[in-house]
Amino acid sequence: QVQLVESGGGLVQAGGSLLLSCAASGRTFSRCHMGWFRQAPGKEREFVAAISWSGGRTIYADSVKGRFTISRDNAENTVPLQMNSLKPEDTAVYYCAATCRGYGLGAASNEYNYDYWGQGTQVTVSS
Repeated sequence: QVQLVESGGGLVQAGGSLLLSCAASGRTFSRCHMGWFRQAPGKEREFVAAISWSGGRTIYADSVKGRFTISRDNAENTVPLQMNSLKPEDTAVYYCAATCRGYGLGAASNEYNYDYWGQGTQVTVSS
């Protein structure tokens, strides 16, 4: 079992920054790829970023490439998502998720490959 708790959401002006954090626990956590997804009002949930269990590889959605950075702190069992140059279209509920099936990192962009999800944290970017 993997348990996930997101934190760090809030309100920010366009161009600002937020640091989200996913606190993870569980005996298999260290071998799970970790991902961030988001869902805006009236839209489908979309992939944002993912990091391999080793922390050596990352993938990003084109919409956040160059602005967001996912990392992994195994010492603290957290997966931060640093969000810079925020835009109003980044407004969404952000979810942390874990996929623990032994797939390659490419599979981590597909929400249906995930086993565990956090409760979500709201990010609102005003213009």
